[in-house]
Amino acid sequence: MIIAEVIVDIAHSQVDKVFDYIATPDVQKGQRVVVPFGKQTLEGYVINLKSQSSFEKDKLKSIIKTLEPYPLITEEFFALSDFMIKHYNLKRVDTLRLFFPSAMRGQKVKEQMQTVLLVNEFSKEFLTQQLKKSAKNQIALLDYINQNEVYIKSELNKRFGQGAVEKFITLKVFTEKQVHKDRDVLIKDRENEQITLNSAQKEILDKLNTPKTHLIFGVTGSGKTEIYMHKIMQCLKEGKTAIMLVPEIGLTPQVLSLFKARFGNNIATLHSGLSAGEKFDQWQKIRKQEVQIVVGARSAIFAPLKNLGVIIIDEEHDSSYQSDSNPRYSTHTIAKFRAKYNNCPLVLGSATPSIESFYKAQQGEYELYELKTRVNNQEMPKVQIVDMRNELSFGNTGIFSRQLQADLKDCIDSKNQAMLFCNRRGFASYIICRECGYVAKCEDCDASLVYHKEENLLKCHFCGKKYKALTNCPKCNSKYIRMGAIGTEKVVSELKEMFPEVKVLRMDFDTTQTKFAHANILDEFAQTKPSILVGTQMIAKGHHFPNVTLVGIVDADMSLHFSDFRNTERTFQLLTQVSGRAGRASKAGKIVLQTYAPKHYVYRFMANYNYKAFFERELELRKNSKFPPFAYIVRILITGFDEQKVIQITSKINKDIEKLKNDQFIFLKAMKAPVGKIQTKHRYQILMRILPTNFEKVLNQIYEVVNKNRNNDLNVFVEVNPNNLS
Repeated sequence: MIIAEVIVDIAHSQVDKVFDYIATPDVQKGQRVVVPFGKQTLEGYVINLKSQSSFEKDKLKSIIKTLEPYPLITEEFFALSDFMIKHYNLKRVDTLRLFFPSAMRGQKVKEQMQTVLLVNEFSKEFLTQQLKKSAKNQIALLDYINQNEVYIKSELNKRFGQGAVEKFITLKVFTEKQVHKDRDVLIKDRENEQITLNSAQKEILDKLNTPKTHLIFGVTGSGKTEIYMHKIMQCLKEGKTAIMLVPEIGLTPQVLSLFKARFGNNIATLHSGLSAGEKFDQWQKIRKQEVQIVVGARSAIFAPLKNLGVIIIDEEHDSSYQSDSNPRYSTHTIAKFRAKYNNCPLVLGSATPSIESFYKAQQGEYELYELKTRVNNQEMPKVQIVDMRNELSFGNTGIFSRQLQADLKDCIDSKNQAMLFCNRRGFASYIICRECGYVAKCEDCDASLVYHKEENLLKCHFCGKKYKALTNCPKCNSKYIRMGAIGTEKVVSELKEMFPEVKVLRMDFDTTQTKFAHANILDEFAQTKPSILVGTQMIAKGHHFPNVTLVGIVDADMSLHFSDFRNTERTFQLLTQVSGRAGRASKAGKIVLQTYAPKHYVYRFMANYNYKAFFERELELRKNSKFPPFAYIVRILITGFDEQKVIQITSKINKDIEKLKNDQFIFLKAMKAPVGKIQTKHRYQILMRILPTNFEKVLNQIYEVVNKNRNNDLNVFVEVNPNNLS
C-alpha cells in the first residue's frame, strides 16, 4: 500500500499539518491532488510518500485524483519550504503556494489550446477535378497549402473562409490536432548592441565565479547591467540557468527587450503585471526547461529553474524586495538559500547599496567591487540645491523655484527632455477645513484621503475606496477647504500651463494600471522631443534616456521626515537614483533639488555623489543608537476586525515576551500601529530591538509565544527588520 502525506490547501493554523491518504502508484511527491476532507473536497499537496501509516487502513481515505501529471514542487523547493517555515515562522501551505502561479489553485487558469491542420499527402490534379470552378476560395486554398506542413485552423478560416477549410477536412486533405497555444508576453524588439567590457568591468566579471555573495557598487550608468549579461552568457555556455531580478515592474519591459536582443527567445518573465494566463504559460516554459533565463520582479526568485548558474538582484537596496504581506520574506534571504543549494554565485548591484549590505561587504561577508565612473566617462550631472525658503521671500509661492523654471525653459528650447520627480501621486495629499481643522479620512482606514483632480474624487491609497470631492466641510459646513501637499497630478497640471505646446507625461500608480501602460508611457517619452516626464519612484531607477539633460526634484524632503530609522538612507538612495537619469549619453546633465532643509547632511553627500561618506555618517548614528546592522528590529503585528480582541492578544503576547526580556533586549513596547486601521482591520504592534548575540534563540522563543497566543479571528505576524513600520 502507498500512503501519501498531504497538506490540504487551507490557510488555517489548525489544519496546517500532514494528513495520510491512500495513493495509487502513479501519485508523485510534489503533485497537487484532490482529497476528501471532512464533508468537503479540497485541493492539497503531496509532501511525502511512504509504505505504511500509523492509522488503521479502514480509517484512511483515498486521494480522489491528481490535478497535473507532473510534480509542481521540486526537492529544492521542499528544502526551501522547510527553511522558510523555520526562519519566518510561516505555515507550510503559505510557503508551498509561492512555488507556482496562484491562478492554478481552484483551476482558475489552464493550458490554452488551438486547432492546427496537418496537410496529408494529396494529388493537386485530382483535387482540382473535385472542386467547382466557382469555388474560388477552395482553389486559392489548394494553391496555398503544401504537403506535410502545419497550419493554424483559425488563420486559414479567416483567410479562405470556414467553408473552404471544412471542405478540405471532409476530403481528408487536413487532419485536425489540438496543440498548446502560448499566451506570449509582448516584448519590444530592439537591436542587440555588441558591447566589449572595459577593463574595470572585465576585472569584476572574472571574479564572479565563486559561490559567494558579490556586491557590485557602481555609480549610475557605470555598466553594471552589461556585467550581468556577460555573466549570464557564461552560464549559458556552461549549460546552466540564470535569474535576473529588477525592483520595479516598470523596469521589466525595458530589461526584457534588452535581454531578448541579446539572448533571443531564451527568456521568460514573472511579475505581477502579467495576466493569469500569461503567468501560467511563462511558468510552464520555465518548468519544462524551454528557457534558461528568467527576468522579473520579486516573485521570480521562485522560478522553477534547475541547475542555477547565477542569481542577480539589481538595485539590491530597493524596499520592494521585502514582502510586506503574508507570507513575509526577504528576497535576499531566499536568493542566498537558492544560491547555496545550487552552489552558484549571488550577485547584488546598486549605486546606493543598503547600509546592511555595504556593512556586510566591509566585514568580509560579501565580496565588494567598485565601478567609480560611467562607461562613457561622462561626468555625473551637477546638482544644484535650491532653498525653497528663499523663494517665499521673493514672493514665489508656486511649486517650482525660479531656477527650475529657467532650467526647464532652457531644456525645452534646446529640444531636450526633462524628468520631474515627485514621490506622491494624486493632486493633493490631504483635504483640510481651515475653519474647524477637519481632515477627510477613509471610513475603513486610518488614513487621509487624497484628492485626484482628473476624476474629481477623493481616494484612499490603502484600500482604494473612492469618495465624492468636498465643496463644503461635512463637519461645520465651511467653504474654506484647503488642499495639502502636492502630488504628481498637480505638477503635471502646472507644467501644462507653463508649456502648453510641450508633451507632458505622468507615470505613477494611477497611470500604470492598464496592460502595457509602463512600456507605452516610456516609449512615448523616448520618442517625443522636447518632452517632460513626471513621476513617482517608478521613474527613479534603471531607465536610460540619452536626451534627458534635466532632472527636477520637486520636494526632496518628502521621505526625510518619516518616523523610520531608514528615512535618511531612503532619501539618499532615491535622490541619487533619480539624479542618475540625467546626462547618461553625450549631453551633460543637471539636477535641480528643491528643499526646505538645504543644510541637511543627506543633501550635502548626495550632491557630491559621496555614498561612502554618507555610509560612514549613517553607520556611526546606528551604532550609537543600536539600530541595524548593530541590532535586530522585531515587530509583531496583530490585526483584526474586533479592536478589543486585538488589544487583548497584543497585551497577552507583550506580557509573555516581557518574561523573556534579558540584557539582549534594548527596547520593548506594545502600541497602536502608526496606521491604526486598514480595510476595517484594527492594527496594533509590539516593537523590539534585540542585540545580535544568540538572536536566533531569542527569535525562536518569540515565535513560540506568538504561536501559543494565535487566535483564528486575528492575524499575527512576526517581521525581522521590516521595511515599513507604519
